[in-house]
Amino acid sequence: MILIFAEHNNQSLHAATKHAVMAATQIGGDIHILVAGSNCDAAAKQAAALKGVTKVLVADAPHYAWPLAENIAPLIASTAKNYSHILATATTTSKDIMPRAAALLGVGQVSEIIQVVSPDTFVRPVYAGNALETVQAKDAVKVITVRQTGFAPAGEGGNATIEKIPALADSGLSQFISAQENKSERPELTSARIVVSGGRGFGSAENFKKIEVLADKLGAAIGASRAAVDAGYVPNDYQVGQTGKVVAPDLYIAIGISGAIQHLAGMKDSKVIVAINKDENAPIFELADYGLVADWQTALPQLEQLLSR
Repeated sequence: MILIFAEHNNQSLHAATKHAVMAATQIGGDIHILVAGSNCDAAAKQAAALKGVTKVLVADAPHYAWPLAENIAPLIASTAKNYSHILATATTTSKDIMPRAAALLGVGQVSEIIQVVSPDTFVRPVYAGNALETVQAKDAVKVITVRQTGFAPAGEGGNATIEKIPALADSGLSQFISAQENKSERPELTSARIVVSGGRGFGSAENFKKIEVLADKLGAAIGASRAAVDAGYVPNDYQVGQTGKVVAPDLYIAIGISGAIQHLAGMKDSKVIVAINKDENAPIFELADYGLVADWQTALPQLEQLLSR
């Protein structure tokens, strides 16, 4: 049996979890989802509606309102004894929780798989995505994180049973204080069909805002290179790359991004890549399907004008 740790905000299931469910269906076997939260029945019902899921386990307690690794990892470890695989999507939250759960279980972790070869063998990218590694996990319980760009999201139409399980005591090792979230009406970066990203070539935070017109016309999410984030042009959660978010949209437009290997690792699986850069030798052009050697100050207004037609 397979247990999937679900990410949610207590009211709705995060889309990332659907990709882990698809990976689980390829492994094979009964699929259960663990929903740990506070007043999280709505999220549990959404998990139960996912195709392929047979049971949803709900641990409801005030100290699960925020997914603190110090509380969630022991819960996963205590629930894992009946399962052969423990899965989660490779998000920031699960990257904090899953290694701790693996350590409590005394097993290794297989990180960011993009393909299931067999129930114990998986493919994962290494060296910033420049090579693929096939890993065989020999532990009795296999703890795995799933790169969501490697698997389609699971559909709906399921009717899993929902079962309440006891919550563990609050570990007292950490406490949630507050969270700051950037509200946006644009699509979420990791699930957007179109992404427009900017780099250090924009020169300032004020200039970077000019990318918003193009993004709005395309209904796109906005991303950025690490250089743009480090320069303070945009918040950290815009970052695409090895140390940021991994995306694989239908269309990725990179403007003023040179194409460092760390950035390419986060977007190289995009179906169509368009690059605009004034440096004709920029590495991004080696990966791009379409490239335009031009200054963004000239190309961006022209592109927006064409789209307006």
